Amino acid sequence: MTFTTSYETKADPLDASFTAVAAVVPDPEIAALRSDIDKLSARLTRPALSSALTGTKADPARAAFTDRYLRKGLDAGAPELKSLSIGVPGDGGVAVPNEIDTVIDDTLKTISPIRGIASVVQVGSANYRKLIAVGGVASGWAGEVAARPSTGTPNFVEVVPPMGELYANPSASQAMLDDAMFDVETWLASEISTEFARAESVAFVTGSGVAQPKGYLSYPATAADDTTRPFATLQYLPTGVAGNFAATNPQDRIIDLVHALRPPYRQGAVFVMNSTTLARVRKMKDNTGAFIWQPSLSAEQPATLLGYPVIDAEAMPDIAADSLSIAFGNFKAGYLITERNTTGLLRDPYSNKPYVQFYASRRVGGAVINSEAIKLLKFAAA
Repeated sequence: MTFTTSYETKADPLDASFTAVAAVVPDPEIAALRSDIDKLSARLTRPALSSALTGTKADPARAAFTDRYLRKGLDAGAPELKSLSIGVPGDGGVAVPNEIDTVIDDTLKTISPIRGIASVVQVGSANYRKLIAVGGVASGWAGEVAARPSTGTPNFVEVVPPMGELYANPSASQAMLDDAMFDVETWLASEISTEFARAESVAFVTGSGVAQPKGYLSYPATAADDTTRPFATLQYLPTGVAGNFAATNPQDRIIDLVHALRPPYRQGAVFVMNSTTLARVRKMKDNTGAFIWQPSLSAEQPATLLGYPVIDAEAMPDIAADSLSIAFGNFKAGYLITERNTTGLLRDPYSNKPYVQFYASRRVGGAVINSEAIKLLKFAAA
């Protein structure tokens, strides 16, 4: 005699519960209960990607930009990300999402020292114009019933900061972009911001003004004071020795530089020089033997020279004959930076195979808007 044994294994432990209640619960209610349990099971077993479980909302525009455009070169699928070039109407690009653009802006402020102390204006067109009142509005005194004659009318000067297109062209292999562990956003933001900051730091100091900002050292400079010096001409103080400080009391000329700046501009004024010049200045002492340099006592409090912060800008020239190696002034009032508020980005997988090049660009300009707010120390005899 042959015996046959039958075994039944449930595919899901939850199914066993339905067998027990099938006799007492009507079929429609069982179906609804099974649907609710299936939904709950799916939520508990899959990765937590939705805002319901993580408490955060994924940005579809950013995800499309990174995963589709940066990694694969596909259309990002978001029409609002498209931006047109100013110079060539038919040339299109993709605007960098705000998250990456914010990283670039923050890094530029950190690495590009002049950007951190100057006035920055976001513009929406190719050019920016600013009116400056030269001399201010005249006024007068009068008695209670005396006549009030007309006062002088101020003169206005139009300042147009020269602008140019700042660009960077980093490359990455397609294999790197295909690797999910490669953080393409962080890498791209770092590459772009580093190159932009390097170029900016030079242009804001010594830029020619031709397809780039005009640096403050590119403006004419004279020893004439504020009352006789023409507009857009900076004042310098000579050290008395060509290519050097005076042999005795060299710190006196730095003190003179501070007081050449009128009191309204000293609030918020800073020194600007490179590391080589700063090393010499830090060794100077006053007549009592105390250093004129005061180191920082905390991270929030910068080191000071004669009570004013010092900005280390490597674009400033080394000390040499007739060099303008130290600047002192209120750059918020004296120098203006203009820029478009987005960074354009183009992906090029063809020009340098097997690498993918990312062409990033933004329009940046700069100009002196108040020549009375910035003073220079010239290492010259006169």
